[in-house]
Amino acid sequence: MKKIKVFDTTLRDGEQAPGCSMVFKEKIELALALEKLGVDIMEAGFAIASPGDFESVSAISGIIKNSSVASLARATRKDIDVAYDAVKSAVAPRIHTFLATSPTHMEYKLRMTPSQVLETIGDMVAYAKSKLSDVEFSAEDATRSDPAFLAKAVKAAVDAGATTINIPDTVGYSVPAEMTELLEFLYANVDNLDKVTLSVHCHNDLGMGVANTLAAIQAGATQIETTVCGLGERAGNAAMEEVIMALNTRRDRFPYETNIVTSRIFPVSRLIYSIVGMTAPLNKPIVGANAFAHEAGIHQHGVLAKRQTYEIMMPESIGLTTNKMVLGKHSGKHAVEDRLKDLGYTISKEEMDDLFGRFKALSDRKKAITDGDLEALVLHRIHMNGAAWKLDRFTVNSGNYVACSAVVRMSHEDELIEKVALGDGPIDAAFNAVDKIMRVPEHRLEDYSVQTISEGNDAQGEAIVKLSSGGNTATGRGLSTDVVEASILAYINGMNKLL
Repeated sequence: MKKIKVFDTTLRDGEQAPGCSMVFKEKIELALALEKLGVDIMEAGFAIASPGDFESVSAISGIIKNSSVASLARATRKDIDVAYDAVKSAVAPRIHTFLATSPTHMEYKLRMTPSQVLETIGDMVAYAKSKLSDVEFSAEDATRSDPAFLAKAVKAAVDAGATTINIPDTVGYSVPAEMTELLEFLYANVDNLDKVTLSVHCHNDLGMGVANTLAAIQAGATQIETTVCGLGERAGNAAMEEVIMALNTRRDRFPYETNIVTSRIFPVSRLIYSIVGMTAPLNKPIVGANAFAHEAGIHQHGVLAKRQTYEIMMPESIGLTTNKMVLGKHSGKHAVEDRLKDLGYTISKEEMDDLFGRFKALSDRKKAITDGDLEALVLHRIHMNGAAWKLDRFTVNSGNYVACSAVVRMSHEDELIEKVALGDGPIDAAFNAVDKIMRVPEHRLEDYSVQTISEGNDAQGEAIVKLSSGGNTATGRGLSTDVVEASILAYINGMNKLL
């Protein structure tokens, strides 16, 4: 079968979505997960965007061994220089440069004539090629460009040495038939296009990102650019898991293969939602809570008789598993480590020591630890490690006829600080006490939510807060069987990020 490369841009385009920014440790964690998932190329970021972006792209380049690592760069020498410096240590580095080709973008954003755009494409692709061998060129807003001019732009990039040509549906404007026609036109009108990788990057503004991507594959595209769970600007990008499972499930229509390890899809989706402080919509295809759930009697009867009556995919194919071993207070570290390996997680000895301590603390509160509990402990380690301020203890007093108060004690290096505060409820009082201790500059609580991780009265609660201060935003997460404690931990986690 024909091989399709998967170019993942969750770390770059996905992170650009409002409220989805990631800190350094989270980017490293996600990059390692994407490598295990089997992506061929990961776009680690936009190196020139900020010192933090450069640092994370450079760090990811140094640790990833089985995927290419790319950095985005505008079609300027400075951008390309910085992108090269960021990815040069990668096993397989790539520079991804772009320039818009649609009339609207050229006139109002670039303020360049078509001839200037063509000249710039040729010059900057050639300059990037002088840095390294793997160069991708994207014709931004390609699907709203004049096809004849787009063909000239693509030819200029191919002639200058681009090894991958990307045709982005930047604003999600195209429909599948148009995508097919455009790629067929380019193949017919650009010499040597069949000698390079032809890619598509489809946004989801009209809900057709996945459909356009699949149409492009059938029209000859050999690389697809996607994000995990469809994260990205505005309505997001084509969702990687939806494209991959469509290819796998409908091989009669799509005789193509990829390097994606589908059993890693669900764990990676859990990780990315954990990092950005979101939960999958219940009806999200592939990874939503209802994707393999059946409530209607006729559906339940059919599935019990034969799963294929109402399930076109096996839950196990995306990494959904059932408990094979009951873990609890008497379980040893080896059993916990083995179960984590079954779930697809490999963590260092130091992290395992910390995680096992938290596992034991949790098992004192719960009779049985579920896979969901265990995964939550793993995912939350990246939010806890290296925190400047930590919760030591707290007490809250609440009732419908008394003023709510909270006493919170926190540690910072070797110092313990305790404050008391009043509030409209126990959570508000606790947050006010944390504010007194940490003294973060003026900030705002934008969002707060609590959800259960597993079932039962002793289920863990996962609290998520979103904070903003001075134009910066941060997502904080906390985990505990006590929702007040989970909320305080989440608030402290978010405040640490703001600091």
